[in-house]
Amino acid sequence: MGKAADTLTGLVKDKARFDIPYEDVRAQQVVALAERFAERHDKIKLLRHRAEEAGIAEIRNIADIVPLLFPHTAYKSYPESFLIDEKWDRLTKWLGTVSPYPIEGVDLEGTTDVDDWIARLEARGYFISCSSGTTGKSAMLIASDKDMDWSRRDTVQVFAWGSGVEPHADRMMIGCAPVASVPKNRVIAEAQRAAFANPAYARFNYPVPPITVGALTKMVVMRKKMADGSAMPDEVAAFEATSAERAAVLDAAIGIAADEIIANRDKKLMVSGLWSGLYAVARDVRDKGYSAKDFHPDNCIYVGGGLKRALLPDDYQQFVHETFNIPHNRDFQNYSMQELNSGMPKCQTGGRYHVPPWVVPMILNKAGDALLTPECTGEIEGRAAFFDLSLDGRWGGIITGDKISLDYGPCACGHKGPSIANTIARFADLEGDDKIGCAGTVDAYVRGMA
Repeated sequence: MGKAADTLTGLVKDKARFDIPYEDVRAQQVVALAERFAERHDKIKLLRHRAEEAGIAEIRNIADIVPLLFPHTAYKSYPESFLIDEKWDRLTKWLGTVSPYPIEGVDLEGTTDVDDWIARLEARGYFISCSSGTTGKSAMLIASDKDMDWSRRDTVQVFAWGSGVEPHADRMMIGCAPVASVPKNRVIAEAQRAAFANPAYARFNYPVPPITVGALTKMVVMRKKMADGSAMPDEVAAFEATSAERAAVLDAAIGIAADEIIANRDKKLMVSGLWSGLYAVARDVRDKGYSAKDFHPDNCIYVGGGLKRALLPDDYQQFVHETFNIPHNRDFQNYSMQELNSGMPKCQTGGRYHVPPWVVPMILNKAGDALLTPECTGEIEGRAAFFDLSLDGRWGGIITGDKISLDYGPCACGHKGPSIANTIARFADLEGDDKIGCAGTVDAYVRGMA
């Protein structure tokens, strides 16, 4: 990491890190981007290709980095046959196009499935964290030991800042959502448990099997076979039986979680999950005759992942808060994504997500190939792009599928750094499609290298 990036990431525990005006860090961010490009230009094959294609030899301003950002689809650019046909050597070679470190010494002999492949990579220090992939291929995001260490530090600091909860290890942790079993999620859970959980209380995990990439891959492959008519009758029957069994487990989990929360209502709770699951559990708690008056007055809540297209009543947030007795200043929400390694916590007063100094925010046009304006002032709405300077195991620049409104000025909460309005939407949901201009050429290059 370069000096400028180290200075910026060194602010991770600084309580005033979101209070730095953007004009005070922009020059240092440009220097950090220039350092990172110089470090990684010859180490990441896809980055070198993007730079040569754009004719960029150095970074002099924010606009110079835009052609070097990767579309979020880049991490899904491996041929699907690599997974379906279990070509683990080819999938490993594909990872090498987006990693700054040579992928060496991984024993692939006898690899049974994608979960086994991920475990073998992890044993050699290559950590693969994946997106859910519930509607298609999972994004395969390679990370390093440094990235895992950063996730441990950042998650505690982000939650403490956004919720006002100090890491005093005095809470019981209640999970109300299935958990994706990937390295990043595991280290985040471990760090939060060490910082906020009373060791005398066992964490309650939502009583459903963890979600693995292998299980998701099998589901996606089977759905495609059913759609194209190539699935055999016994395969369809087994798939439907498994789906029905999982649905029954998910339904039962709601009541089990509600009973666990009720049984521990005297304790200081840290409840976490997605809004859909939290609402379902809260509804069951209410149906069993309990509400805010029955719970500890200093409970807190960690919500991640947005609505995920769930249809809930307009007052779903208020309903959940009032059920579990969550004070207004103990509600934590975070804007991030698997492609980044840092969180952007939502403030209590302004209701906006705050961008840390080591994450460079950019607002691009719809095609994702240019800044909407070179002036980083005022409020700008468009396609979100970020460069996370904390990332070590892959390139930190990403073009997202999100439409956001970014304000470079002070927030109503008083903090002076840039922040994002709570109006985040996906282009795919808004327009039914999402085309990033560079995605096709990136996809073609990576496939060619793999």
